[in-house]
Amino acid sequence: MPYSHKPAQLNAKIWALAWPMILANLSLPLFGLVDTAVLGHLPDDRHLGAVAIGASLLSLSYWAFGFLRMGTTGASAQSRSSDADALLLKALCSGLILSLLIYSAAPLLRGAGLQLMNTDAALLPLADNYLRLRLLSAPAVLGSYAVIGWLLGQQRARWPLAIALCSNLLNIALDLLLIIGLGMASEGAAIASAMSEYAGFALALFAVREPLQRALRRGVGQSLRRGIPLRRFARSNAQIFVRTTALLFSFSFFTAQGAAQGSSILAANAILMQLVLAAAYGMDGFAHAAEALAGRAYGDRDRRAFIAVCKTCGRWALYSATAASLLLLLGEQAILSAMTNIHEVRTAASQYYGWLVLLPLLSAASYCYDGIFIGTLRTAAMQYSMLLCVAGIYLPLWYLCRDWGNHGLWLAFATFNACRGISLALCFQWLFSPQHWPASGKK
Repeated sequence: MPYSHKPAQLNAKIWALAWPMILANLSLPLFGLVDTAVLGHLPDDRHLGAVAIGASLLSLSYWAFGFLRMGTTGASAQSRSSDADALLLKALCSGLILSLLIYSAAPLLRGAGLQLMNTDAALLPLADNYLRLRLLSAPAVLGSYAVIGWLLGQQRARWPLAIALCSNLLNIALDLLLIIGLGMASEGAAIASAMSEYAGFALALFAVREPLQRALRRGVGQSLRRGIPLRRFARSNAQIFVRTTALLFSFSFFTAQGAAQGSSILAANAILMQLVLAAAYGMDGFAHAAEALAGRAYGDRDRRAFIAVCKTCGRWALYSATAASLLLLLGEQAILSAMTNIHEVRTAASQYYGWLVLLPLLSAASYCYDGIFIGTLRTAAMQYSMLLCVAGIYLPLWYLCRDWGNHGLWLAFATFNACRGISLALCFQWLFSPQHWPASGKK
């Protein structure tokens, strides 16, 4: 489909992709937010701490494989017809293989992983059981990543919204039944999430039944040979994997350092981090629009359309970041009261709440640039930028600010997010300049 360079039409196209993904992304943290809110109202805060640690470790197992969604989106945005069908089958096969790797690594994750997270002895059995149950949904999680990435690249953004709503509405209902109704606490939260993830995957397979059937009729072997070469697909995914692993290390490191400061700080940071993720997922709607539209323009070698998409998505990302910060600022008391009624935890969360308000504005650029680099499959720049910001900014700054306690930890995390955007902006200026644009395209 040819691109219109008229601002009104481009805005309409971006919003047609962004609004379903904003709603879908905002529903994703509900797995953590609902668990946190329900568990936060139990008299024993050990369950909240156990889920915080378990969920952080799951990020290193599930979210580290988020490259399957991101790499598939970029490849799908640049694919046409039968090549796109073949890509879907490749991505689903990759998800199945990777879920087997997660199963094989489960004992290490539950054993050494919990020790590395400075897990208190009182939390250890609860966190271990939570992880054991949640890891059962690995095939559903990774399979959904593959399908959602493919759908987004094909600019079919309403299906990911339906999948997310199905999963999360079921998760809310099961949380209330298992945690409140049956008194299963953190174990109930794990079972509810796992069952909801399988329900979402079933709907995802229904959404792509026709292209998947076409690919299977051609044969698995032929489909694997069509479209983007497996070597290029694997290399791009490997680079996103390194980038995502480094990002998730930063979150897990944050959780571990909070745990070392006591259970109240751990629980308060868990609540604030869930709100950080909620704001991030909302802003990511425009990053997803950039993945699909910038990826398609790059595949068509149309630099004028590409730059127009990038600028417009960037403006909307900034507007959404401003709205998120204002909403968090004005709603502090109501938000914290809804998340927990444990006085010590709410007091601690309020003390560090200012960092939460700043983070959307500091992070907006990095989210938008991530979408652009994913859509164009220029993933090496993302990888090196992330490694530089983690090793060169985040960890050294945390070390220098250790005497500031949890404020020092939040300062390091906030600076890290701002530097991600700056480094990716510099990469953008170089990689997508006229002299580096593919010669066969429109400048």
